[in-house]
Amino acid sequence: MSEARDFWLSCGHHLLDRGEDGGLVVTDEFLKAYLARPEMAPPPDACSAERALHRALLGDPRQPVAPREIAAIADDDARENWEFMISWRDHIVRHATLEAAYLAIVRQGLQFPPIFLDQLVQLILRNMLDDCDDAFVLRAAELFFRPQRLALHDGSLVAADEENVPAPGSTPLSPLVSMLGLSTAAEIDVLCDDNAGLYWERSDSFDMALDLTAGRRGLAALGDVVTRWVRHLLAVDVEIDALTELRDVTLNWYVGLDANATRIGDALWNGDELDQTARGLVVGLYRLTFADDAEIVEMARGAPTYLIAAMSTDKVLRLKPQNLVTGLPVLRCTGAVN
Repeated sequence: MSEARDFWLSCGHHLLDRGEDGGLVVTDEFLKAYLARPEMAPPPDACSAERALHRALLGDPRQPVAPREIAAIADDDARENWEFMISWRDHIVRHATLEAAYLAIVRQGLQFPPIFLDQLVQLILRNMLDDCDDAFVLRAAELFFRPQRLALHDGSLVAADEENVPAPGSTPLSPLVSMLGLSTAAEIDVLCDDNAGLYWERSDSFDMALDLTAGRRGLAALGDVVTRWVRHLLAVDVEIDALTELRDVTLNWYVGLDANATRIGDALWNGDELDQTARGLVVGLYRLTFADDAEIVEMARGAPTYLIAAMSTDKVLRLKPQNLVTGLPVLRCTGAVN
C-alpha cells in the first residue's frame, strides 16, 4: 500500500487527538473551532450577555454554562444556537471518544441538529479511513454524511453531491451536468481510474461523481465502507458482497440503509410483491455474513443479513449509517471505540 494522503481537511480532524484505543478524543482546540463558526461568533449588534459568554468560552471552552447565561441573550435565534451548541458540547466531552458519543446518540435516540451529526459521522469516517489509499472507497464514504443526487447517464447510475444542485432555470454546461441537475459553476467528473489521483486535492469540494451501477466498483466500494464502519464502531468482523439484482432473496434479517430502503425491506418481509417503480428505486443490495455467528442473535444465525440502499422518487439518496448500529443482529452492546 502506498503512503496514505490527507483528505477532508475542512472537517477539523487535525484538531482532535487519537486515544490509545484508536478513537477520536476531543481537544480544547476542536471546541474552539465551533466558537469560530459564523453561527456562534457574536455579530456587531450582539448583546453584552452573548459577547461575554463567547469571550469566556474562548478562554475555557469546557467551562460550565448555566441556563441563565443563555436565557440572558436577547436575540431569539442566537439564544437557540447557544442552547444547541452547549448541549452538543456537553455531550461530546462527556464521552471518552467521539465514537462513543455517536453510539450514545444513536442507541439512546438523542436529538441534535443534523448538521452536527453529519460532521460527527464525517470525523469518525476520517479516523476510520486514515490509512485508506483507495479514492473509490473515500468517495463512497461521502454517502454516509452527504445526500446524493442520482441520474442515469450513458447507461450508468451516477451519484453527485446534492449541494451542487442549482437554482431553477440555470443553464448546464454539459450533458452530465444537465442529467444530474448540477450548477453551471460545478466542474463534475465521474471518478475513474484515470482521474482517481485527483480525489485528494478535490476531496473538500465534493465535486467528483460516483458510478453506482450494479456490478461496478462504486457499489463494491460502498460495501467496503460498511465493512469498516461495522468493525470500527461495533468491533464485529463481517464480509459483504454486492449483489446485482433483487431476485429470489429471502430476508431472514435485513437493514435498510435509508428510509426508502427500509420501506422496501418491510414490504419484502411482509411478502408483498414490489412493483417496477419500487424496484427501480433500489440502488444497492448487499449480502452480509458475520465472521462469528456467536456474536449475533440466534434467529439471524445460519443465513445472510441483507442490506438495502434506495433512492427517493426524486432521485435523492440519503443514507442513514446509524441504521447499521441499531439494525444489525449483533449481541454485544459496547462498541469497538469507547
